[in-house]
Amino acid sequence: MNALTRWIPRLVIATALLHFAWAFVQPNAWGAIAADGFYRSLADDSVPDYYARETSVWFMVAGVALLAMGTMAAHILRTTGRLPAQLGWYLLVLGLGLCVLYFPVTGGWPVLVIGVLSLVASHRAPQPAER
Repeated sequence: MNALTRWIPRLVIATALLHFAWAFVQPNAWGAIAADGFYRSLADDSVPDYYARETSVWFMVAGVALLAMGTMAAHILRTTGRLPAQLGWYLLVLGLGLCVLYFPVTGGWPVLVIGVLSLVASHRAPQPAER
């Protein structure tokens, strides 16, 4: 297994952690969500800060999804010695979508780059084991 292959899950996990941090650093509505007691705090779309609430929650959800992809990729890599190509395709589609929708300023660029690197790493032949 080469260095690029080993680093891909780590990069995805680091991106997830940055996503979690950004969910709280950016202008957010976590205080309003907590004040409403969390339960059904996004059900009423007529509240003035609805979109800030929705953005806050979706940043957190996307962070969880990225963390799941990164940790599952790390597990598969440890188990099989190979990186699944699906990881690269998922990241590529996510990153490309974000880059197109939010061009040019978006956090989708790192996701797009990691997706391309993941595809490159998944198509490299594994190194034969030394005896």
